[in-house]
Amino acid sequence: MTVEQTMGKVAVLMGGRSAEREVSLMSGTGVLKALRERGVDAHAFDPAERELSALKAEGFERCFIALHGRFGEDGTVQGALELLGIPYTGSGVLASSVAMDKVMTKRIWSAVGLPTPGWRQVDSALATRDAFAALGSPMIVKPAREGSTIGLTKVIDAAQCDEAYRLAAQHDPLVLCEQFIAGDEVTCPVLGTGDTARALPVIRIVAPDGNYDYQNKYFTDDTQYLVPCGLPDGEEARIQALVLDAFQTLGCRGWARADVMIDATTRKPYLLEINTSPGMTGHSLVPMSARAAGIAYPELCLQVLQAATLDNA
Repeated sequence: MTVEQTMGKVAVLMGGRSAEREVSLMSGTGVLKALRERGVDAHAFDPAERELSALKAEGFERCFIALHGRFGEDGTVQGALELLGIPYTGSGVLASSVAMDKVMTKRIWSAVGLPTPGWRQVDSALATRDAFAALGSPMIVKPAREGSTIGLTKVIDAAQCDEAYRLAAQHDPLVLCEQFIAGDEVTCPVLGTGDTARALPVIRIVAPDGNYDYQNKYFTDDTQYLVPCGLPDGEEARIQALVLDAFQTLGCRGWARADVMIDATTRKPYLLEINTSPGMTGHSLVPMSARAAGIAYPELCLQVLQAATLDNA
């Protein structure tokens, strides 16, 4: 029996009900095609259209989670799959939930001394203006539990605070204000679990006018992704070590991708967030980094699927 056959009947969870549904469908379609090409008995499954209980009823033995954002990356689907007893890819219930919450993530990283930009949690436009006075200009305002830069504003002037808060609060009542770090924007995936986890090559992102927004992430070809990253000697290794530490501190497993800003003056790296169900689209960064490490897209999908497990397995 081949490795692919031992995977059994596999559901690729895609779509879902989050604001990132469109991207998730693109990710899931790519994963489904790749797994089928490798001979895996893989099937599309959209939790927005079908009850998760159907997974058990229809004999699925593993799930590849290609959902992004809420109800897919935040521990909710993971908890349901734990109850169903169906192994799934990526982090478990607690790590998924914590990593989705940028405020909680920052609290934990800060507690163990990992660098992350200064921040304030706010619940009103007035509190956002107070945060701007404390953190300075520019300041990032964003929903604490969304991804893909949805609802994000770069605030330059205090007059922007009210609208920035309103936009973020449309997506999440928990709003994060964050000190803006000017410098190189990089991202680094991790593959594996525990002592076997390893950081893949760092990608440096050069977006038009420094604006790496939703459109430039997924729907244009104007953003440059540099791998090899071309950072000064030693920096890539330091960022890989930092990201691996961040991954393990949160108890992540399987795979993830962390976003980092490097201060242009001090060259100090700052952790922004970690994505426990990263994108797998044609523009996505984990496949790009894996390819630079000699791992083709179908092989990457298979490796992630092979690591599928349960919290108490």
